[in-house]
Amino acid sequence: QEEARIRMWTIIKFDKKNLSLLKCDLKKKLGNDTKIYIPKLKIQKYKNNKLVNKEVNLLGDYLFCFHEDLKLNNSLNNLKFSRGLKYFLEGFKESQKEIELFISKCKKSENKDGFLSRNFFDLDVSKKYKFSSGPFADKIFKIIKLQKSRIKILMGNLKTTIKEEEFLFTPI
Repeated sequence: QEEARIRMWTIIKFDKKNLSLLKCDLKKKLGNDTKIYIPKLKIQKYKNNKLVNKEVNLLGDYLFCFHEDLKLNNSLNNLKFSRGLKYFLEGFKESQKEIELFISKCKKSENKDGFLSRNFFDLDVSKKYKFSSGPFADKIFKIIKLQKSRIKILMGNLKTTIKEEEFLFTPI
């Protein structure tokens, strides 16, 4: 009775070169009501003195897949040989609440283009971060003080203030 109400997400490690084949196989084997979710960041890097936008999967080569039938063990066995699938992460059945909370947090912090915004990361004073966008891309800094929409940072010997929404950065 209880299991019938459980929403079932699984976590799949995939082969990056064959992601489209995997998506196709999952939909073919499970049906069109299969949901695949890959949280993404858009970062900027300097390449040959030009600022280049790059899409990055937050979880590397892992994705979330949802389908009602995933709670049934024989469904997983039917999917084991899907093209592009490396393996299912163990323990996903016991971690449904945590998976749902994480996906919900990701979706709430997505911008209009579907990329995670900076507010996905919880900021801590005195922790180190790395710029993912803008003229300071790949530079490391430390947060000195958090204000409403501004952040005082220390980058090397330089103390400055940045507007929170203008830069994307990740914890290191």
